[in-house]
Amino acid sequence: MPADVRTCPDHGFFEGETCPRCNRTGEHVVDGGRRRQLSKFVSGALRHFPDDAGIELDGAGWAPLPALVDAVGSKYSWPDREIVAGVLATDPKGRFERDPGFGTAPDRVRAAYGHSVDVTIEDDDSPVPATLYHGTARRNVDAILDAGLKPMSRQRVHLSESVETARDVGYRHDDEPVVFGVDAAAMERDGHDIAKRGAATYTTDHVPPAYLSRRDD
Repeated sequence: MPADVRTCPDHGFFEGETCPRCNRTGEHVVDGGRRRQLSKFVSGALRHFPDDAGIELDGAGWAPLPALVDAVGSKYSWPDREIVAGVLATDPKGRFERDPGFGTAPDRVRAAYGHSVDVTIEDDDSPVPATLYHGTARRNVDAILDAGLKPMSRQRVHLSESVETARDVGYRHDDEPVVFGVDAAAMERDGHDIAKRGAATYTTDHVPPAYLSRRDD
C-alpha cells in the first residue's frame, strides 16, 4: 500500500509520516489507498484515454491542471485540487511532470512517459547508464529473442535502471518474470536514441536482439 501524502508548510508535499527535510508531521492530504486509486486514473487519463476523461492534450502531452482536476471530480467525489497536486508531486516513479506557468501561462501537467496516444515529448539529455533492464513474462521470451523489444501498445519501449525494478515490472504480467539486460552503451554508440523519462525509466523506439542478454540471477 502506498504511503499517505502530507504537506509541510515550508517544504511542500511529501509521502510518509514526517517531512524528510525538517522532520515535521505537517498536514494530512490523502491516504495511501485513495492515492493509489487517483494515481491510476490520472495515469490512464494522461497516457491513454484523455478524450474519455474529458481533457485535451496538446502535441507534447500537456493538459491544463484545472481540466484534470475537473475530470477527477467527475470520476470521484472526494479529491480536490490539493489532493491532485499532492499525488502528482509525490509519485515515486516520477510519472508526472507539472509546469506551474508564469503570468498568463497556464498551470499544466503531463505524463512523463508511457503514452499510447500520439504525443511528442522532447528528449531529456540526462546521461544513460551503460546497462538497462527490461522485465517481461515468460511467454514473451521467444518473440523478444527473435525480434527484440518493441513498443507494442505504447509509443516507446520502457527500460529500467535496475534488475529489481525491471523484475517488479515483470511481476505485473507473470509470477516468474524474465529480466533482459540491455547494452545501452552499445545502442547509443550505434546511433539508437535512448531518453530518460521520470525518475528512473528510460525509453527507446526498439531494442534489436543483438543488444539483449537474458539474466538468470
